[in-house]
Amino acid sequence: MKLINGSRGLFSKRKYNTRFVSKNILMVVRAHLYISGRVQGVFFRDSVQRLARKLKVVGWVRNLPDGRVEAVFEGDEENVKRMIEFCKRGPPAARVDDVKVIWEKPSGEFDDFEIRW
Repeated sequence: MKLINGSRGLFSKRKYNTRFVSKNILMVVRAHLYISGRVQGVFFRDSVQRLARKLKVVGWVRNLPDGRVEAVFEGDEENVKRMIEFCKRGPPAARVDDVKVIWEKPSGEFDDFEIRW
């Protein structure tokens, strides 16, 4: 977690959601997901991007050649967990069979959430 000392306490250098936990420390986490099932061609990536931007989660989502969807979420812990829960359901036309979540160290490399090709 990258933190800087500011006039209002410790803050992340990135523009994450401003939900704070004890002692004004923003808990920034990173999750790398592999989603399998009927998840391509059903607006899955678009739905993920819209929710991520709404929750101020940054990262990316893309289709894989084997039919899975891969995504990286970085941001406030609560909102990243909300993204994971959404990926377990998907949009209405999707059928999610499995979601593999790998927790990684946040990199702070993203400014937005994008769909990758």
